[in-house]
Amino acid sequence: MHFLKSKIVSRLAAAAVLATLVFALPAPSFAGIFLSVNIGPPALPVYVQPPCPAPGYMWTPGYWAYGPEGYFWVPGTWVVAPTPGFLWTPGYWGWGGGVFLWHAGYWGPHIGFYGGVNYGFGYGGVGFEGGFWNHGVFNYNRSVTNVNVNVTNVYNKTVINNNSSNVSFNGGTGGIQAQPNQQELQAEHEQHVQPTQLQTQHEQAASTNHQLLASVNHGSPAIAATSRPGEFSGKGVVPAKAAGAPYNAAAYKNARPVAAPKAANTAAAAARPNTTTAQNRSVPKPPNAGTSHPAPMAQSSASRTTPSVPRPASQPQAHSAPASTSHTSSAPKSVPHPPPAKHSQPHEGARK
Repeated sequence: MHFLKSKIVSRLAAAAVLATLVFALPAPSFAGIFLSVNIGPPALPVYVQPPCPAPGYMWTPGYWAYGPEGYFWVPGTWVVAPTPGFLWTPGYWGWGGGVFLWHAGYWGPHIGFYGGVNYGFGYGGVGFEGGFWNHGVFNYNRSVTNVNVNVTNVYNKTVINNNSSNVSFNGGTGGIQAQPNQQELQAEHEQHVQPTQLQTQHEQAASTNHQLLASVNHGSPAIAATSRPGEFSGKGVVPAKAAGAPYNAAAYKNARPVAAPKAANTAAAAARPNTTTAQNRSVPKPPNAGTSHPAPMAQSSASRTTPSVPRPASQPQAHSAPASTSHTSSAPKSVPHPPPAKHSQPHEGARK
């Protein structure tokens, strides 16, 4: 009985700290850092991408978020961009000031820095190889995305990615050692839009799903990805095939939210300015085919540098996956194709 009471008190205390950290921050901070934790997240799980439900949907990778009961998985899902021409820059956890800080994702005309994390399916750590906008229509690269016969604006392009890691955070012990290149720095200072209402609701739904807690699924969630936001049951749900690395249950029992140093929050806010709230959407709509937008700027992993990063004492180690493979390329196509083989995260072939 004493142990049970202590566990309940501990969870309530963690929830109180988490609530204090979140609600003490102004709204604009949700575009940068709004949460810090003393231990980095688990490795990214191994899973296949569900088929794109319809033309105009954009892939947003799954990620580990943090709540009162610890880390929980937010399934990857297909969503509609808030405006044609915008691309999704995923959020990421980064080591700074002695803690792991969450840098929230955003929509914008170009892809910014996302910690060098290899989320897969076109997000190999630098830029995005999953497709591009052309006159208001999104064209999908079939070599790294799972599109079916309902999507005809497709092409095939070779993607060679030497980043085969499952690590889900930047910096610190076992983390990805990457800094933003010049193109990513430019993209971070463009006008951005926060996650859409559907994306926010998707994360909120994940936070209340017990089986998505890392302490329950040990890094291998039963709902790894979904065809549409918030749909956590049915044929559009994809389970994880495996955890991306062994789960260190003992280490994560000590995970807790902590207050980040002011200097770290200030630096992050300066790195991701100009973010506005996305238009609320209760029903996703395809983009306007009559609007012209440029393709995303080219980015190269060659311009990355490796920083000197402080190393925490309590961070559990992550493990890398096998080396990646490449695909052959052909000219862009605009005719229907048979359904491609599902693309998976590492351990099931190459992370694209």
